Amino acid sequence: MNKKVALHTLGCKLNFSETSTIGEQFQGRGYDIVSFKDKADIYVLNTCTVTEHADRECRQLVRRALRLNPEAYIIVTGCYAQLSADEISKIDGVDAILGTNEKLKLFSLIDNFEKKELACIYVSPVNQTSEFGASHSTDSDNRTRAFFKIQDGCDYKCSFCTIPLARGSSRSMDPDKVIEEFKQLVEHGYREIILTGVNVGDYGKSFSSNLNDLLNRMVEVPGNFRIRISSIEPNLLTDDILQLSNQNEKMCKHFHIPLQSGNPEILRLMQRRYNVEQYSELIHKIKAANNKFGIGVDVITGFPGESEDDFLITYNFLRDLPVSYLHVFTYSERPNTKAISMEGSVDFLERKKRTNMLRLLSERKKNLFYETMIGNEVKVLFESANDEGKIKGFSSNYVRVSHPFNPALINQFAYVKVKCVNNSLCEGEIPENKKSFDLMAC
Repeated sequence: MNKKVALHTLGCKLNFSETSTIGEQFQGRGYDIVSFKDKADIYVLNTCTVTEHADRECRQLVRRALRLNPEAYIIVTGCYAQLSADEISKIDGVDAILGTNEKLKLFSLIDNFEKKELACIYVSPVNQTSEFGASHSTDSDNRTRAFFKIQDGCDYKCSFCTIPLARGSSRSMDPDKVIEEFKQLVEHGYREIILTGVNVGDYGKSFSSNLNDLLNRMVEVPGNFRIRISSIEPNLLTDDILQLSNQNEKMCKHFHIPLQSGNPEILRLMQRRYNVEQYSELIHKIKAANNKFGIGVDVITGFPGESEDDFLITYNFLRDLPVSYLHVFTYSERPNTKAISMEGSVDFLERKKRTNMLRLLSERKKNLFYETMIGNEVKVLFESANDEGKIKGFSSNYVRVSHPFNPALINQFAYVKVKCVNNSLCEGEIPENKKSFDLMAC
């Protein structure tokens, strides 16, 4: 009987991409992949360290795995492992700790998976390598979408962020290698390919290239697919990328653009590379090009020095901005960041209150954006699940759409006319003249 491996991911889409690659390495050696909720022989936990909550969750998951199988071999990797290997080594039951440079080299470092008395630490300084660890993750059950890592690391010095410490400097996959792997994903039937990285917009510096050059090559690849950019910094979303995204049907009409604060002074303390005026100008430029563009925003509440009035400036700025939804993060003190020593710490309950206010605002903005879709046809990539007689999917502009279940729709593009918004979903039907949805040209 094959040994069983369970994998769990904390954090961003980039982490999911790398976890999937680790899983493929195990499968290629004859291991069976099982749920992290099941009893396994080996548990691999790929961690994040953006917030203190992620660190705490890592420790809880280790204990949960050992309750399922006290003899299981426990591997902790990812950003938390890179920055806090000694701390993790003190968690009872952890057998191996792999840093950022080591996570995709697991089998060259570990020759057997027998339980250890002490944890083995395989962590090298991230600044000792310029190597790019290629990876992609997939929806393995239906081949709907793939998260494709094209960039890693970050050269920015935001005062709240540990990611450059955990992932190292910005580096990218060779453009020709990107196109080669991209073609393979398309040939395997993935309809949506999401480009991921720590700072995707920074792609290509070491190759005298850039993200726009790469995108122009990607959209020329034959096939029935679309490309979504996972996230892009506002200072890196160029007019060329906007024009290509607006004019080419293979590009999603959706950007996720971090803001972090709408207060000029707080944004300055965060050491971001733009100001609120530039951010607002960018959002309005996108909507002027195409008001159907979906726009998501990252924002942090409770940064040191953020008074209630400061927060209300951010709240009002976002309330008046034509964006579609918010991803709201509660500020968390991180070791070895400039922000941790700043004055004006915000009470934790106050941070949570502000987070909840922005999440409610996000729901309102999302529903308002969804309501603008009523009466319009949107192109949806449907997934596989039959949820109470419904099949769901996302449109190009990141609107969640529901339709009566039809197995022929699975992993297919279809034009859906939106009839109403119900429970944060657009409900619709395929017009009679668009019923031949299979193999629709993208």
